[in-house]
Amino acid sequence: MIKTELVNPNVGNFVESIRDIGYSFEVAVADLIDNSITAGCTDIQIVMLQNPELVFCILDNGSGMNEYELKEAMRLASRNPNEIRSKNDLGRFGLGLKTASFSQCRRLTVVTKKEKLVSCRQWDLDFISQQNEWLLVTPSGSLDIPFYDELTNLKSGTLVCWQLIDRCDKNNFSNIIDLVRKHLALVFHRFLEGVDQKSLKIKINNIPVLPFNPFNLNHPATQQLQLEKIKIYSSDINIQPFILPHHSKLSQKDYEYYATEEGYIKSQGFYLYRGNRVLIYGTWWGLHKTADAHKLVRIKIDISNDTDQIWGLDIKKSIARPSEAIKTDLKRVISRVTELGAKPFTGRGRKIEDKSIIQFWEITPLNDDFRFSINPNHPLYTDLLADISEEALDKLNFYLKGLEAYLPVEAIQHRLQNNPHHLKQQTALSESDIEELTKKLLEAGLSQAYINDLLKTEIYITRKNLLQDGDE
Repeated sequence: MIKTELVNPNVGNFVESIRDIGYSFEVAVADLIDNSITAGCTDIQIVMLQNPELVFCILDNGSGMNEYELKEAMRLASRNPNEIRSKNDLGRFGLGLKTASFSQCRRLTVVTKKEKLVSCRQWDLDFISQQNEWLLVTPSGSLDIPFYDELTNLKSGTLVCWQLIDRCDKNNFSNIIDLVRKHLALVFHRFLEGVDQKSLKIKINNIPVLPFNPFNLNHPATQQLQLEKIKIYSSDINIQPFILPHHSKLSQKDYEYYATEEGYIKSQGFYLYRGNRVLIYGTWWGLHKTADAHKLVRIKIDISNDTDQIWGLDIKKSIARPSEAIKTDLKRVISRVTELGAKPFTGRGRKIEDKSIIQFWEITPLNDDFRFSINPNHPLYTDLLADISEEALDKLNFYLKGLEAYLPVEAIQHRLQNNPHHLKQQTALSESDIEELTKKLLEAGLSQAYINDLLKTEIYITRKNLLQDGDE
């Protein structure tokens, strides 16, 4: 006979432990919206109040719950994660409402209406700790919380309220609202755009959340590559790669908009959708190294909610660990797409190797390495050699070598990654400078061979008329 004894957890300590699963405020809010969408709502209103105390409330016009359904919804692990769900069900573990809420506040109140009956339940973590038991509270009377009257006027719906919020910096309130807005705009952009002709409206403090599609689909320079359909364990997975437009094809405003808060470097990679909801974005899952040359590559993956185990999704739905069954296909897609995605940069990078143009800079091989060098065969430089003393020439060459040696490569790279539209390098040589140079060259009397060389330089390759007209 097996000897057993009952050892209950210390509820107070357990409560504090489950609060540290790792939700950020915006991820926790998205988890609540999953429940609203699963309940078939078309309208979500969010209010975030700063004073006198932080309060967060979300009201939807979904199907609502009766007393029994509400009690079950408030139960931790209220469902088996392995059970078959409706394809539109965005949950899995039956933990989202509770763990997301507990991660941000100490009092969670849910008020819901169904078939004209209003029901209410509340988890108060301080009360639970004091009693050392999972005691669910049923508040009496009407509640003094935002949207309560609005809920009672709806045919059906659910109101979730967070009070005693202690994981949110009150002094950073406006930034938190902005983060929530941008996160929801991306995560639920398909719903906001209209899925199956049914659009979702979300308002935060009465201001609509506008959808943010990370693939810039409407721009003619966006490359939409061939869709791949992969079958894993009888489930279909759709993979659609995109290459976003180079910054030269976008306005500065649009370029910064599609960079997202993370920037293009961190936003490259896979975007995983389940049930039209973005789960994971801007990751290679360790299958590829982040690279500046691939910063325009974004790959959309659509999965159904019966493939969660293949992707190793966590409770927050913000971390995934693809299984070996899918990694080979992902690596193949990465290889194909990154090669194409690098072309907007490699094509421009090869301009320095264009032998049809006499350029100021060239690439000097150093065994297996290289460096950028000033072109010693540039006609302006060779002409200068004849007019300068040996002593001055030594100083000039030393200066040019220093210019090459201390070329600020890291700073250039950083600026190009973050503010490419702000780089105005060619303003160093104005049109008036070029006109003055041309005048002096022509006054010096030029041979046709020298003129022909000058016409191949970066200065005159697009200004041939300046020297040709002067020659005539």
